[in-house]
Amino acid sequence: MSSGPTAYRVLGIDPGLHITGYAALDFGRSAQPAIVEAGALRPAVKGELAERVFQLHSDVAGVLGDLEPDIVVIEQLYAHYKHPRTSILMAHARGIILLACRQAQVAVRHVAATHVKKSLTGNGHASKLQMQRSVQSLFRLDELPQPPDVADAIAIALCGGRKLGSS
Repeated sequence: MSSGPTAYRVLGIDPGLHITGYAALDFGRSAQPAIVEAGALRPAVKGELAERVFQLHSDVAGVLGDLEPDIVVIEQLYAHYKHPRTSILMAHARGIILLACRQAQVAVRHVAATHVKKSLTGNGHASKLQMQRSVQSLFRLDELPQPPDVADAIAIALCGGRKLGSS
């Protein structure tokens, strides 16, 4: 019986009420993780908050059911004193995503955006474009991942998966 590396799937999520980036990466089958699927969920921007969070919940539940991750890694909530509304809206999105993960019985880990950015670019305050270029280069993609939230989700999954693989 082979004692090769254990394979596992990590779903990275960059939460937001306007755009939620997601990316599933498979680890352990080769030295470089493979992108299984990456995309963006976009609840109706003009809908009422209740409708938007309901749609986000439905969309995330669908992604969890389709991709069957072993673990979800989600960006931690951060607050900037100049943009408190952004933090509140992100908290709504994170809560909905955490609920969907719990309902699907998928474990969740949290990672700081600055940690993800530093691990990929060497700069904890890297721009969206720097993150897109780093992900494009690392995974040898023909084009920049679009929108930038997708690149962030790929990076979140990569960072979380590496951490999981080293523990």
